[in-house]
Amino acid sequence: MSPNSKIWEWPAPRKVRTGTDRLVQDGVSMLNDRAVATILIDAVQVAACRESVVFGSIRRQLEIRPRGRLLAVGSANLDHLHHFARRSPTREPHVIGAGDVDWVLLADGAPIVRRARKLTGVHWPRLTGADLLAPILAIAEQQGSSVGFLGGRADVHEALAEQLGQRFPGLTDVRFWAPERAELEDPERAATLAAAVRGAGVELLVVGLGKPRQELWIDRYGTASGARVALAFGAAADFLAGAASRAPKPMQDLGIEWLYRLAMEPRRMANRYLVQGPPAWLVARRARLASEHSAFVSVGL
Repeated sequence: MSPNSKIWEWPAPRKVRTGTDRLVQDGVSMLNDRAVATILIDAVQVAACRESVVFGSIRRQLEIRPRGRLLAVGSANLDHLHHFARRSPTREPHVIGAGDVDWVLLADGAPIVRRARKLTGVHWPRLTGADLLAPILAIAEQQGSSVGFLGGRADVHEALAEQLGQRFPGLTDVRFWAPERAELEDPERAATLAAAVRGAGVELLVVGLGKPRQELWIDRYGTASGARVALAFGAAADFLAGAASRAPKPMQDLGIEWLYRLAMEPRRMANRYLVQGPPAWLVARRARLASEHSAFVSVGL
């Protein structure tokens, strides 16, 4: 994300005092459920918030008539920092958010969430695409929004379609695209793919191409796709389809889900977690609040 770009502008913001407006629940200090803190890690802007903020914003975006700018929601974790944060003076990171897409990058990775908690004194939750996808699909079902999935294998799409039919029977005519890498990297073919998504009338587009490919595709072609909301949620659709398994809940809670994935897929994940991960972890330690005086806003839902 470029230094001059901005994440999604939460509707009707007002400043929240980080002292008297703070609540205490079950011994945990927190702000109200509509609060958002913006954390900066290099040029990457990360939103620490509750699920309700995300769901409310997506619900409004799907309701807007006529269509507004594309809202893109992604996950900020160490893999994201590897691709989008500056890790050395000689390495130029990928950039998103400089065009006509409004990005919200949610605090997903455990090191980023821990850093956000330390900076703010608020016990922010981890917001992962795997946890958010099903509730967001339920919102689309309730509102009668059309849904599409871009990325992944055709056989996984078949399993996913079966799961969607069972869990979200109100989602009718769900569309699927399983492009090859060459199709994504060729500008003309990528634009044709975006035109196909637009032609299908998709309003909520779930993009699972892996980082950084999914974010770059959304940033470059998302508006052309005609979608209202794009979710850069990686393997979330695979989990929903039953094609991949998540770590046990205790490992998720301890922030060591990466260890489970490494054990399940050592060849594919070793480079990400053991080579790319440690430098990205050092980058995450440089996180800071966006503004000392206006880091928190309360969103009128």
